[in-house]
Amino acid sequence: MSLVTLAQALQPALKNSYAVAGLVTLGWEDMRAYVAAAEAENCPVILQAGPSCREHTPLPILGKMYRHLAETSSVPVVAHLDHGYTSEECKIAIDSGFTSVMFDGSKTPLQQNIDDTAAIAEMAHKAGVSCEGEIGFVGYSGGADSAGTDPEEAAKFAKETGVDAMAISVGNVHLQQNKEGGLDEARIRAIEVLTEVPLVIHGGSGVPYEQRIKLAQTSKICKFNIGTELRLAFGNALRNAVNKDETRFDRVQILKETHDPLVEATREVLRAFKR
Repeated sequence: MSLVTLAQALQPALKNSYAVAGLVTLGWEDMRAYVAAAEAENCPVILQAGPSCREHTPLPILGKMYRHLAETSSVPVVAHLDHGYTSEECKIAIDSGFTSVMFDGSKTPLQQNIDDTAAIAEMAHKAGVSCEGEIGFVGYSGGADSAGTDPEEAAKFAKETGVDAMAISVGNVHLQQNKEGGLDEARIRAIEVLTEVPLVIHGGSGVPYEQRIKLAQTSKICKFNIGTELRLAFGNALRNAVNKDETRFDRVQILKETHDPLVEATREVLRAFKR
């Protein structure tokens, strides 16, 4: 069994200067491809259930799917709730077998975010589960703007919440399809000198490949969330499979043809974070 907590995955990364990919899942096809890619690259992987995934599939089902993949995998696998917005949602994830929960209180005032996150971290730790929190708001491509993380506030947040990982806003944007931007390395350095907590980048698909490699090896960023980049790979593979033969209607046969292209795309993502 290779099911691990987020802390168990990230502490070795922090110590040995590499990062672990948090891969946003939407269904069985991408989950199994992500684990297959991690096995091929011999590295840990974090399977993440975000809001859109949970809207489609209930948490108790997702927990069983993640745990099955972990139990049959040769590499460490984290079952992670991404962007949990309420204590109840985090509790359901814990009860459903998740080994990590991320509480997102980034839109609330600092002290409320600290208090709420600390309560969920305490609940998670009592259950033997890790907790990720977020300080500073990471915006969305074509949507809400980001609010950068203040280093002093980040230090206070990390100390008072007891989180196992801290997501920060340093120029990263959710749902970004191009890699023309880049992260604010000066802000990252200012944050990491004030805390020992592993740092997390949400919206990692928009981070240039070379910067991913550099920061994985030279900073306390130990987790990059990747969603959009692999959604595009899956969508393209699915489109090709559907268009190849318009008479086909068996979705199992069609979906099978997304596996190999998605595994290859995922392996390329994973290579950037390995030591």
